[in-house]
Amino acid sequence: MFSINQLAEQAKKASLQVANLSDLEKRTTLNDMAIFLRYNRQSIITENKKDLNAAEENGLSPAMIDRLMLNDERIEDMASAIEQIANQDDPVGKIKSTKILDNGLIVNKVSIPLGVIAMIYESRPNVTADAAALCFKAGNSIILKGGKEAIHSNIAIGKILHQALSNNKIDTGAIGIVSDTDRKHMAELLTLNELVDLIIPRGGEGLIKYVSENSRIPVIQHFKGVCHLYIDEGADIEKSIDILVNGKVQRPGVCNALETLLVHESILAQYAEQIAVALESRAVKIHACDNSITHFNDATLATDEDYDREYLALEIAVRQVDSFDAAIQHIQQFSSNHTEVIVTNNKSNADEFVKRISSSVVMVNASSRFSDGGQLGLGAEIGISTSKLHAYGPMGAESLTTEKFVVLGDGQIRS
Repeated sequence: MFSINQLAEQAKKASLQVANLSDLEKRTTLNDMAIFLRYNRQSIITENKKDLNAAEENGLSPAMIDRLMLNDERIEDMASAIEQIANQDDPVGKIKSTKILDNGLIVNKVSIPLGVIAMIYESRPNVTADAAALCFKAGNSIILKGGKEAIHSNIAIGKILHQALSNNKIDTGAIGIVSDTDRKHMAELLTLNELVDLIIPRGGEGLIKYVSENSRIPVIQHFKGVCHLYIDEGADIEKSIDILVNGKVQRPGVCNALETLLVHESILAQYAEQIAVALESRAVKIHACDNSITHFNDATLATDEDYDREYLALEIAVRQVDSFDAAIQHIQQFSSNHTEVIVTNNKSNADEFVKRISSSVVMVNASSRFSDGGQLGLGAEIGISTSKLHAYGPMGAESLTTEKFVVLGDGQIRS
């Protein structure tokens, strides 16, 4: 019979071993994980097919099914991401700062693992491999509680990762897979503050809210991605449309996809038709403000709820603004602190946008789709934190460590 408490106890025990592994031991094990994922890709695809069939039977949206689907290319991406993590510098044992006090004491701040991390997430089974690899690189154990829609995929990936651990004589409790989909296990997991050091929820708004309100364990939120694009007065329209289409259409079901378009009135007056064609020709449903709705065919009138929504679909909210400040004010009102983009030729406005927008990622003349750990050089990410405490933005292995003071003396005593 499955026991979440037992899984957490195993993770706690394994964390003592993982925290003390050498960089070489971690690199070797991670490279084995990548090798075993490639070798067993067909078995992963077979199990993933079970999840896809169930998703279609249960009427999941196309965006959710896309997030769930694994194929050769995505499994290769998983393996490559693990290899990139393996080749990164060890985030554990780094001396972050050193002070020599007047009394001769040497005070170092040194990075250490967090301990046991529990990841609660939905749909995307690649998160299983990414999160496990990142936590392992940072010397942590991890408990992985995926959604029931990906249960077969997650169990298959977990078994393969266990093979790599066993192959290197590492306690398999370092990667715990919650193999029972009963929701009661999540509720119990959130109470295990003596065994688990951090909870990271990654998924829909309801999941994040439930975990945050019910956890006895510190939580880093990976909240919804209400990502904005502001096209500034005088912006290059070709560049603007490329960034708009890439951000909205390439993968609408991911958290760094655009959800709101803000357009300066001078741009809309001159280029409304090009913007409308760019969206409507790609079947994007539009919710527009009363000042812009006439520029679009079949658009619906936008409400405040529309501007606060993460669509995760071919759907976008549009607002015409009469000034740079109006765009800033809209973002400050509706931002989820994920990613915001400005397209501009005005250096002063670009600098002001970066200064005044406090979201975890701010882009100037680049697609929101780059708001991703792999794209930003982290190898992979455990998610994009929208909580400002401990970590903010895309979280790589270094974000999964904390610091301790190491004080070196020569017999000093306090007077």
